Amino acid sequence: MTPGIAAPAAPPLPPATPVQNNALSGLTSEVASTRLQKDGKNAMPDTSAHPFRNALTKFWAPVPWLLEASIILQVVLHKYLEAAVIAGLLVFNAALAFFQEGRAQATLAALKSRLALNASVRRDSAWKTVPAAELVRGDLVKLSLGGVVAADVHLVEGAVSLDQSMLTGESLPLEAGPGAYTYAGALVRRGEATAEVTATGVHTKFGRTAELVRTARVVSSQQKAVLRIVRNLAIFDGAVILIIGVYAYFHAMPWNEIIPLLLTSVLAAIPVALPATFTLATALGARALAKVGVLPTRLSAVDEAATISVLCSDKTGTLTRNELSVTSVRPLPGFDEAHILGMAALASSEGGQDSVDAAIRSASSHKPASDLPKLTKFVPFDPAKKTSEATATAPNGGIQRIIKGAFSVVVGLIAPSPTAAGIADELEKQGFRVLAVAAGPPASIQLMGLIYIRA
Repeated sequence: MTPGIAAPAAPPLPPATPVQNNALSGLTSEVASTRLQKDGKNAMPDTSAHPFRNALTKFWAPVPWLLEASIILQVVLHKYLEAAVIAGLLVFNAALAFFQEGRAQATLAALKSRLALNASVRRDSAWKTVPAAELVRGDLVKLSLGGVVAADVHLVEGAVSLDQSMLTGESLPLEAGPGAYTYAGALVRRGEATAEVTATGVHTKFGRTAELVRTARVVSSQQKAVLRIVRNLAIFDGAVILIIGVYAYFHAMPWNEIIPLLLTSVLAAIPVALPATFTLATALGARALAKVGVLPTRLSAVDEAATISVLCSDKTGTLTRNELSVTSVRPLPGFDEAHILGMAALASSEGGQDSVDAAIRSASSHKPASDLPKLTKFVPFDPAKKTSEATATAPNGGIQRIIKGAFSVVVGLIAPSPTAAGIADELEKQGFRVLAVAAGPPASIQLMGLIYIRA
């Protein structure tokens, strides 16, 4: 592919026709082999260039062209020592970038080798474990707890809770059942399901996104800076050459003296040491970044990051750990934070995969409350009701009903609170996930407070 020209993104393949639940026999090995040859492997293509070709690209860019032009001019002027010095700077510049980027690519290759996936697929009416790269459209795969969805799929049987934060940025899992679609890279948090593969490799949503990133081409700010300096020097040098030409014309100087003088003036417009200085500085910067866990795959990326004035980033899993946490608790009069967290923890599943419940239990463990009722019954979170409930026995023997869930739902079960409604509306506009906690005897439940959660 010609450098600087983006390759067209691979066109999406038409989705396979969903199978019927009474015919979950999968593909035969012959059909799977034919489709694998037609569609290609379920993997991102290896875009790494051959080392020799990669080395040559270090000499084919606007900045190296300036140095190469300088070498030619020096040779024309028979200044071989100067030409050798500039050639040395050119080779040093290319070698430094080549070896630094080579180390980064080697590290990435080692990481990719550890991420090799297998998939449980139904072939020839039997379940088999095959490399995920061999999946094809129409394959039936098993999605199990803790597994990674290896391709874009259509669920045909069962139900699962999916973490799609790598693709969507949403930290809360998605409940999916028959008829739902999910994409390569999603993590199965709970449940088990059978799904049909609808797209593989570069034709998946993840693959098409990776292709857009791969084919993006920009001129680095380092190249722009060098070319801007050369442009300014060329303008000044052009004025000097014009003056020299006028002077030579009026003094009838011989051409064998004028031409070397003009070529020397042209050389003055080329900052031969500047590219090597920039490359050395960015290499040192890349080394410093590597010590703190940042891996630049291109030296120019270090300089590009330094020129950022506004950064737009999805925070979940990028700037955060993709874990929900309790940011604050707003108790209503008569209650305290520790007691609200303790009651909310009673209405939270223990040891499950629910990220909201895990965040509340973690916060409650850091602020333990005394005299909490004893849990007798727990009803897990229901996506339809948007609440979870618990029944507990108070120290005085009374029955306590505890409800935890979406504020709009919980307040519909108790006496309205205009103050709490205003607070919840303001916090939701700021991006918080607001949960309400209500508790009391079954006949007189009252709102205890609000819990603010954010990833």
